[in-house]
Amino acid sequence: MLALPDDYRALVLGASGGIGAAMVERLKGDSRCASVEALHRRSPVAIDFDHEDSIASAAESLRAVGPFHLIVNAAGLLHASGFMPEKKLGDLSYAQMLETFRVNTFGPALVLRHFAPLLDADRSVMAFLSAKVGSIGDNRLGGWYSYRASKAALNMIVKTAAIELARIRPGAIVVAMHPGTVDTRLSRPFRGAQIGRPAVIAAAEMLDVLASLSPKDSGSFVAYDGTRLPW
Repeated sequence: MLALPDDYRALVLGASGGIGAAMVERLKGDSRCASVEALHRRSPVAIDFDHEDSIASAAESLRAVGPFHLIVNAAGLLHASGFMPEKKLGDLSYAQMLETFRVNTFGPALVLRHFAPLLDADRSVMAFLSAKVGSIGDNRLGGWYSYRASKAALNMIVKTAAIELARIRPGAIVVAMHPGTVDTRLSRPFRGAQIGRPAVIAAAEMLDVLASLSPKDSGSFVAYDGTRLPW
Protein backbone atom coordinates (compact mmCIF):
# COMPACT_ATOMS: atom_id res chain seq x y z
CA MET A 1 0.00 0.00 0.00
CA LEU A 2 2.61 2.49 -1.06
CA ALA A 3 0.08 5.25 -1.68
CA LEU A 4 -0.67 5.39 2.04
CA PRO A 5 1.89 6.82 4.45
CA ASP A 6 3.97 4.70 6.76
CA ASP A 7 2.17 4.01 10.04
CA TYR A 8 -1.21 4.76 8.50
CA ARG A 9 -4.34 4.34 10.60
CA ALA A 10 -7.33 2.45 9.21
CA LEU A 11 -10.98 2.10 10.14
CA VAL A 12 -13.47 -0.46 8.80
CA LEU A 13 -17.21 -0.11 9.39
CA GLY A 14 -19.36 -3.19 8.91
CA ALA A 15 -16.43 -5.26 10.14
CA SER A 16 -18.53 -8.26 11.16
CA GLY A 17 -19.51 -9.04 7.56
CA GLY A 18 -17.52 -11.24 5.20
CA ILE A 19 -15.73 -8.48 3.30
CA GLY A 20 -15.33 -6.18 6.29
CA ALA A 21 -13.81 -8.91 8.46
CA ALA A 22 -11.44 -9.92 5.66
CA MET A 23 -10.32 -6.31 5.25
CA VAL A 24 -9.61 -6.02 8.97
CA GLU A 25 -7.44 -9.15 8.90
CA ARG A 26 -5.61 -7.95 5.80
CA LEU A 27 -4.89 -4.59 7.42
CA LYS A 28 -3.71 -6.23 10.65
CA GLY A 29 -1.21 -8.19 8.59
CA ASP A 30 0.22 -5.09 6.90
CA SER A 31 3.38 -4.03 8.73
CA ARG A 32 2.88 -0.46 7.55
CA CYS A 33 -0.56 -0.18 9.17
CA ALA A 34 -0.12 1.28 12.65
CA SER A 35 -3.67 0.48 13.78
CA VAL A 36 -7.02 -0.70 12.50
CA GLU A 37 -10.33 -0.04 14.20
CA ALA A 38 -13.19 -2.46 13.47
CA LEU A 39 -16.75 -1.24 14.00
CA HIS A 40 -20.03 -3.15 13.89
CA ARG A 41 -23.18 -3.51 15.96
CA ARG A 42 -21.47 -5.49 18.73
CA SER A 43 -17.99 -3.92 18.74
CA PRO A 44 -16.78 -2.07 21.88
CA VAL A 45 -17.48 1.16 20.00
CA ALA A 46 -20.77 0.07 18.46
CA ILE A 47 -22.34 1.42 15.30
CA ASP A 48 -25.81 0.49 14.08
CA PHE A 49 -27.42 2.10 11.05
CA ASP A 50 -30.83 1.38 12.58
CA HIS A 51 -29.94 3.92 15.29
CA GLU A 52 -28.85 7.28 13.91
CA ASP A 53 -27.32 8.48 17.18
CA SER A 54 -24.88 5.55 17.23
CA ILE A 55 -23.13 6.89 14.11
CA ALA A 56 -22.35 10.27 15.63
CA SER A 57 -21.44 8.65 18.94
CA ALA A 58 -19.02 6.21 17.29
CA ALA A 59 -17.30 9.00 15.39
CA GLU A 60 -16.89 11.07 18.53
CA SER A 61 -15.49 8.07 20.42
CA LEU A 62 -12.80 7.56 17.77
CA ARG A 63 -11.80 11.18 17.40
CA ALA A 64 -8.94 10.79 19.86
CA VAL A 65 -7.36 7.88 17.95
CA GLY A 66 -7.54 9.61 14.57
CA PRO A 67 -7.03 11.11 12.15
CA PHE A 68 -7.45 8.13 9.83
CA HIS A 69 -5.76 7.62 6.48
CA LEU A 70 -8.16 4.91 5.35
CA ILE A 71 -11.87 4.52 6.16
CA VAL A 72 -13.96 1.81 4.50
CA ASN A 73 -17.68 1.30 4.93
CA ALA A 74 -18.31 -2.38 4.15
CA ALA A 75 -21.85 -2.62 5.51
CA GLY A 76 -24.61 -3.52 3.08
CA LEU A 77 -28.00 -5.21 2.76
CA LEU A 78 -29.42 -7.21 -0.15
CA HIS A 79 -31.81 -9.59 1.59
CA ALA A 80 -33.09 -10.26 5.10
CA SER A 81 -35.12 -12.86 6.95
CA GLY A 82 -38.35 -11.32 5.68
CA PHE A 83 -37.50 -10.52 2.08
CA MET A 84 -35.42 -11.21 -1.03
CA PRO A 85 -34.59 -8.81 -3.91
CA GLU A 86 -37.68 -7.88 -5.90
CA LYS A 87 -38.09 -9.47 -9.33
CA LYS A 88 -40.99 -7.30 -10.49
CA LEU A 89 -42.91 -4.13 -9.62
CA GLY A 90 -45.55 -6.21 -7.90
CA ASP A 91 -43.00 -7.23 -5.27
CA LEU A 92 -42.30 -3.69 -4.08
CA SER A 93 -43.09 -2.84 -0.48
CA TYR A 94 -42.51 0.26 1.62
CA ALA A 95 -40.97 -1.75 4.49
CA GLN A 96 -38.38 -3.48 2.31
CA MET A 97 -37.39 -0.25 0.59
CA LEU A 98 -36.99 1.56 3.91
CA GLU A 99 -34.84 -1.18 5.43
CA THR A 100 -32.66 -1.46 2.33
CA PHE A 101 -32.14 2.29 2.04
CA ARG A 102 -31.42 2.63 5.76
CA VAL A 103 -28.45 0.27 5.52
CA ASN A 104 -27.22 1.02 2.00
CA THR A 105 -27.86 4.77 1.74
CA PHE A 106 -28.98 6.59 4.89
CA GLY A 107 -26.39 5.04 7.19
CA PRO A 108 -23.46 5.63 4.81
CA ALA A 109 -24.63 9.21 4.24
CA LEU A 110 -24.40 9.87 7.98
CA VAL A 111 -21.04 8.10 8.07
CA LEU A 112 -19.86 10.72 5.60
CA ARG A 113 -21.27 13.48 7.76
CA HIS A 114 -19.69 12.32 11.00
CA PHE A 115 -16.55 10.46 9.90
CA ALA A 116 -15.25 12.67 7.08
CA PRO A 117 -13.88 15.15 9.67
CA LEU A 118 -11.75 12.27 11.01
CA LEU A 119 -9.89 11.89 7.70
CA ASP A 120 -6.26 12.95 7.57
CA ALA A 121 -6.16 16.28 5.77
CA ASP A 122 -3.01 15.56 3.76
CA ARG A 123 -3.60 12.05 2.40
CA SER A 124 -6.58 9.82 3.06
CA VAL A 125 -9.07 7.54 1.34
CA MET A 126 -12.70 6.96 2.25
CA ALA A 127 -14.47 4.17 0.37
CA PHE A 128 -18.08 2.97 0.38
CA LEU A 129 -18.90 -0.48 -0.94
CA SER A 130 -21.47 0.00 -3.66
CA ALA A 131 -22.46 -2.43 -6.43
CA LYS A 132 -22.33 -2.52 -10.20
CA VAL A 133 -26.07 -3.18 -10.24
CA GLY A 134 -26.43 0.33 -8.80
CA SER A 135 -25.17 1.75 -12.09
CA ILE A 136 -28.06 3.29 -14.03
CA GLY A 137 -26.06 3.23 -17.24
CA ASP A 138 -25.23 -0.46 -16.86
CA ASN A 139 -28.75 -1.65 -15.95
CA ARG A 140 -29.79 -4.12 -18.66
CA LEU A 141 -31.65 -6.79 -16.70
CA GLY A 142 -33.97 -4.86 -14.39
CA GLY A 143 -35.26 -6.29 -11.10
CA TRP A 144 -33.72 -5.87 -7.65
CA TYR A 145 -35.46 -2.50 -7.33
CA SER A 146 -34.63 -1.56 -3.74
CA TYR A 147 -31.01 -2.72 -3.88
CA ARG A 148 -30.29 -1.08 -7.23
CA ALA A 149 -31.95 2.19 -6.21
CA SER A 150 -30.26 2.31 -2.78
CA LYS A 151 -26.82 1.83 -4.34
CA ALA A 152 -27.53 4.39 -7.07
CA ALA A 153 -28.51 6.85 -4.34
CA LEU A 154 -25.35 6.00 -2.40
CA ASN A 155 -23.30 6.71 -5.51
CA MET A 156 -24.85 10.17 -5.82
CA ILE A 157 -24.16 10.94 -2.17
CA VAL A 158 -20.52 9.84 -2.56
CA LYS A 159 -20.09 11.94 -5.72
CA THR A 160 -21.67 15.01 -4.09
CA ALA A 161 -19.61 14.65 -0.92
CA ALA A 162 -16.42 14.30 -2.96
CA ILE A 163 -17.10 17.68 -4.58
CA GLU A 164 -17.60 19.35 -1.21
CA LEU A 165 -14.56 17.72 0.41
CA ALA A 166 -12.34 18.70 -2.52
CA ARG A 167 -12.88 22.31 -1.48
CA ILE A 168 -12.21 21.94 2.24
CA ARG A 169 -10.06 18.79 2.48
CA PRO A 170 -8.30 18.45 -0.90
CA GLY A 171 -6.08 15.57 0.24
CA ALA A 172 -9.08 13.33 0.92
CA ILE A 173 -10.27 10.85 -1.70
CA VAL A 174 -13.88 9.62 -1.56
CA VAL A 175 -15.03 6.80 -3.83
CA ALA A 176 -17.78 4.26 -4.36
CA MET A 177 -16.39 0.75 -4.90
CA HIS A 178 -17.85 -2.34 -6.55
CA PRO A 179 -16.48 -5.47 -4.84
CA GLY A 180 -17.57 -7.92 -7.52
CA THR A 181 -19.17 -11.23 -6.58
CA VAL A 182 -17.73 -12.44 -3.29
CA ASP A 183 -18.53 -15.62 -1.38
CA THR A 184 -20.31 -14.05 1.60
CA ARG A 185 -23.65 -14.34 3.33
CA LEU A 186 -24.98 -11.56 1.09
CA SER A 187 -24.28 -13.41 -2.18
CA ARG A 188 -24.80 -17.04 -1.12
CA PRO A 189 -28.49 -17.24 -2.13
CA PHE A 190 -27.38 -16.19 -5.63
CA ARG A 191 -24.70 -18.85 -6.19
CA GLY A 192 -22.07 -16.75 -4.47
CA ALA A 193 -20.29 -19.84 -3.17
CA GLN A 194 -19.93 -21.16 -6.73
CA ILE A 195 -19.19 -18.01 -8.71
CA GLY A 196 -17.80 -15.66 -6.06
CA ARG A 197 -14.21 -15.05 -4.98
CA PRO A 198 -13.12 -15.77 -1.40
CA ALA A 199 -13.48 -12.70 0.80
CA VAL A 200 -9.75 -12.69 1.61
CA ILE A 201 -8.91 -12.33 -2.08
CA ALA A 202 -11.56 -9.67 -2.67
CA ALA A 203 -10.34 -7.67 0.34
CA ALA A 204 -6.76 -7.74 -0.90
CA GLU A 205 -7.79 -6.64 -4.40
CA MET A 206 -9.91 -3.75 -3.14
CA LEU A 207 -7.33 -2.51 -0.66
CA ASP A 208 -4.67 -2.54 -3.39
CA VAL A 209 -6.90 -0.43 -5.64
CA LEU A 210 -7.72 2.02 -2.86
CA ALA A 211 -4.04 2.43 -2.07
CA SER A 212 -3.33 3.31 -5.71
CA LEU A 213 -5.81 6.19 -5.93
CA SER A 214 -4.91 9.87 -6.11
CA PRO A 215 -6.99 13.00 -5.40
CA LYS A 216 -8.03 13.20 -9.07
CA ASP A 217 -9.88 9.90 -8.55
CA SER A 218 -12.10 11.32 -5.82
CA GLY A 219 -15.78 11.12 -6.70
CA SER A 220 -15.37 8.08 -8.96
CA PHE A 221 -17.11 4.71 -9.09
CA VAL A 222 -14.37 2.10 -9.21
CA ALA A 223 -14.36 -1.70 -9.33
CA TYR A 224 -12.19 -4.12 -7.36
CA ASP A 225 -9.86 -4.45 -10.38
CA GLY A 226 -9.45 -0.70 -10.86
CA THR A 227 -11.98 -0.39 -13.71
CA ARG A 228 -14.02 2.82 -13.71
CA LEU A 229 -17.75 2.10 -13.86
CA PRO A 230 -20.53 4.23 -15.41
CA TRP A 231 -22.92 5.98 -13.07
